[in-house]
Amino acid sequence: MSLASFKYTHFTSPLQGEVKWAEHKPFPQVIHPMNFDIITLFPEFFNSSLECGTLRIARQKGLISLGFTNPRDFTEDGFVDDYQFGGGGGMVLKPEPVVKAVNHVRRETSRLIYLTPKGRLLNQGMVQELAKEQHIVFICGRYKGIDERINQLFNPSPISIGDYILAGGETAALVVIEAITRLIPGVLGNKDSAESDSLQGGLLEPPIYTRPDVYKKLEVPRILKNGNHRAIFDWRRRESLKITLDKRPDLIPAEEYTTKDLEILLEVLNDKDSSV
Repeated sequence: MSLASFKYTHFTSPLQGEVKWAEHKPFPQVIHPMNFDIITLFPEFFNSSLECGTLRIARQKGLISLGFTNPRDFTEDGFVDDYQFGGGGGMVLKPEPVVKAVNHVRRETSRLIYLTPKGRLLNQGMVQELAKEQHIVFICGRYKGIDERINQLFNPSPISIGDYILAGGETAALVVIEAITRLIPGVLGNKDSAESDSLQGGLLEPPIYTRPDVYKKLEVPRILKNGNHRAIFDWRRRESLKITLDKRPDLIPAEEYTTKDLEILLEVLNDKDSSV
């Protein structure tokens, strides 16, 4: 599938300008859809992902738009990388084509992001802040990375999705885009779905169940079936605290707690001590 077949996606280049492949009317509640522009050597990398699930729905509703700009289009010979000064393995993306590509899509209100292992580790709090932006430009590095002067000229926000190395920034850009898109009003069928996700409130989410009631002799907790919403809320809060303390204790100090929460945490800690 080519980019031209994307129903709600556009592609920008210095020669063609902006080509919109299809016109659409956004839903009434959308005043300013979230606009993403991606600076990448491989626009086709995004084809299948944008045709699936949440991103497809958001695009079809007109809640997000995506543009792709290839730095190769800003060169005369098609070469975008070169050897490092000082020697060393790996090629480096040259400053000229990347800077021209960024300037081609950047606006006064744009938020620039560079996907890099040197960046601040992405978390849900950062996603919530990014969801307030109207236009985000992602700079996707390749090979060894980008020339440092690109950072000096634009001062983009460096973001990492983990302490590991990928072939380029495209996968990381998709992660950030999908995380932001889920928080945009109207994207998910039930807004409570996003609000109750793990990390959205600082904690991991509690166990979740669906039908059948009993599977291989394993039964859904009875409290979830009794219709007592207060009791269900308390059970979920308790389980959320227990799971977070067990699996991600590093998240605990960042959360604000009620007296009841602290009692639960102490209870869980005492249970742990007694089982050692």
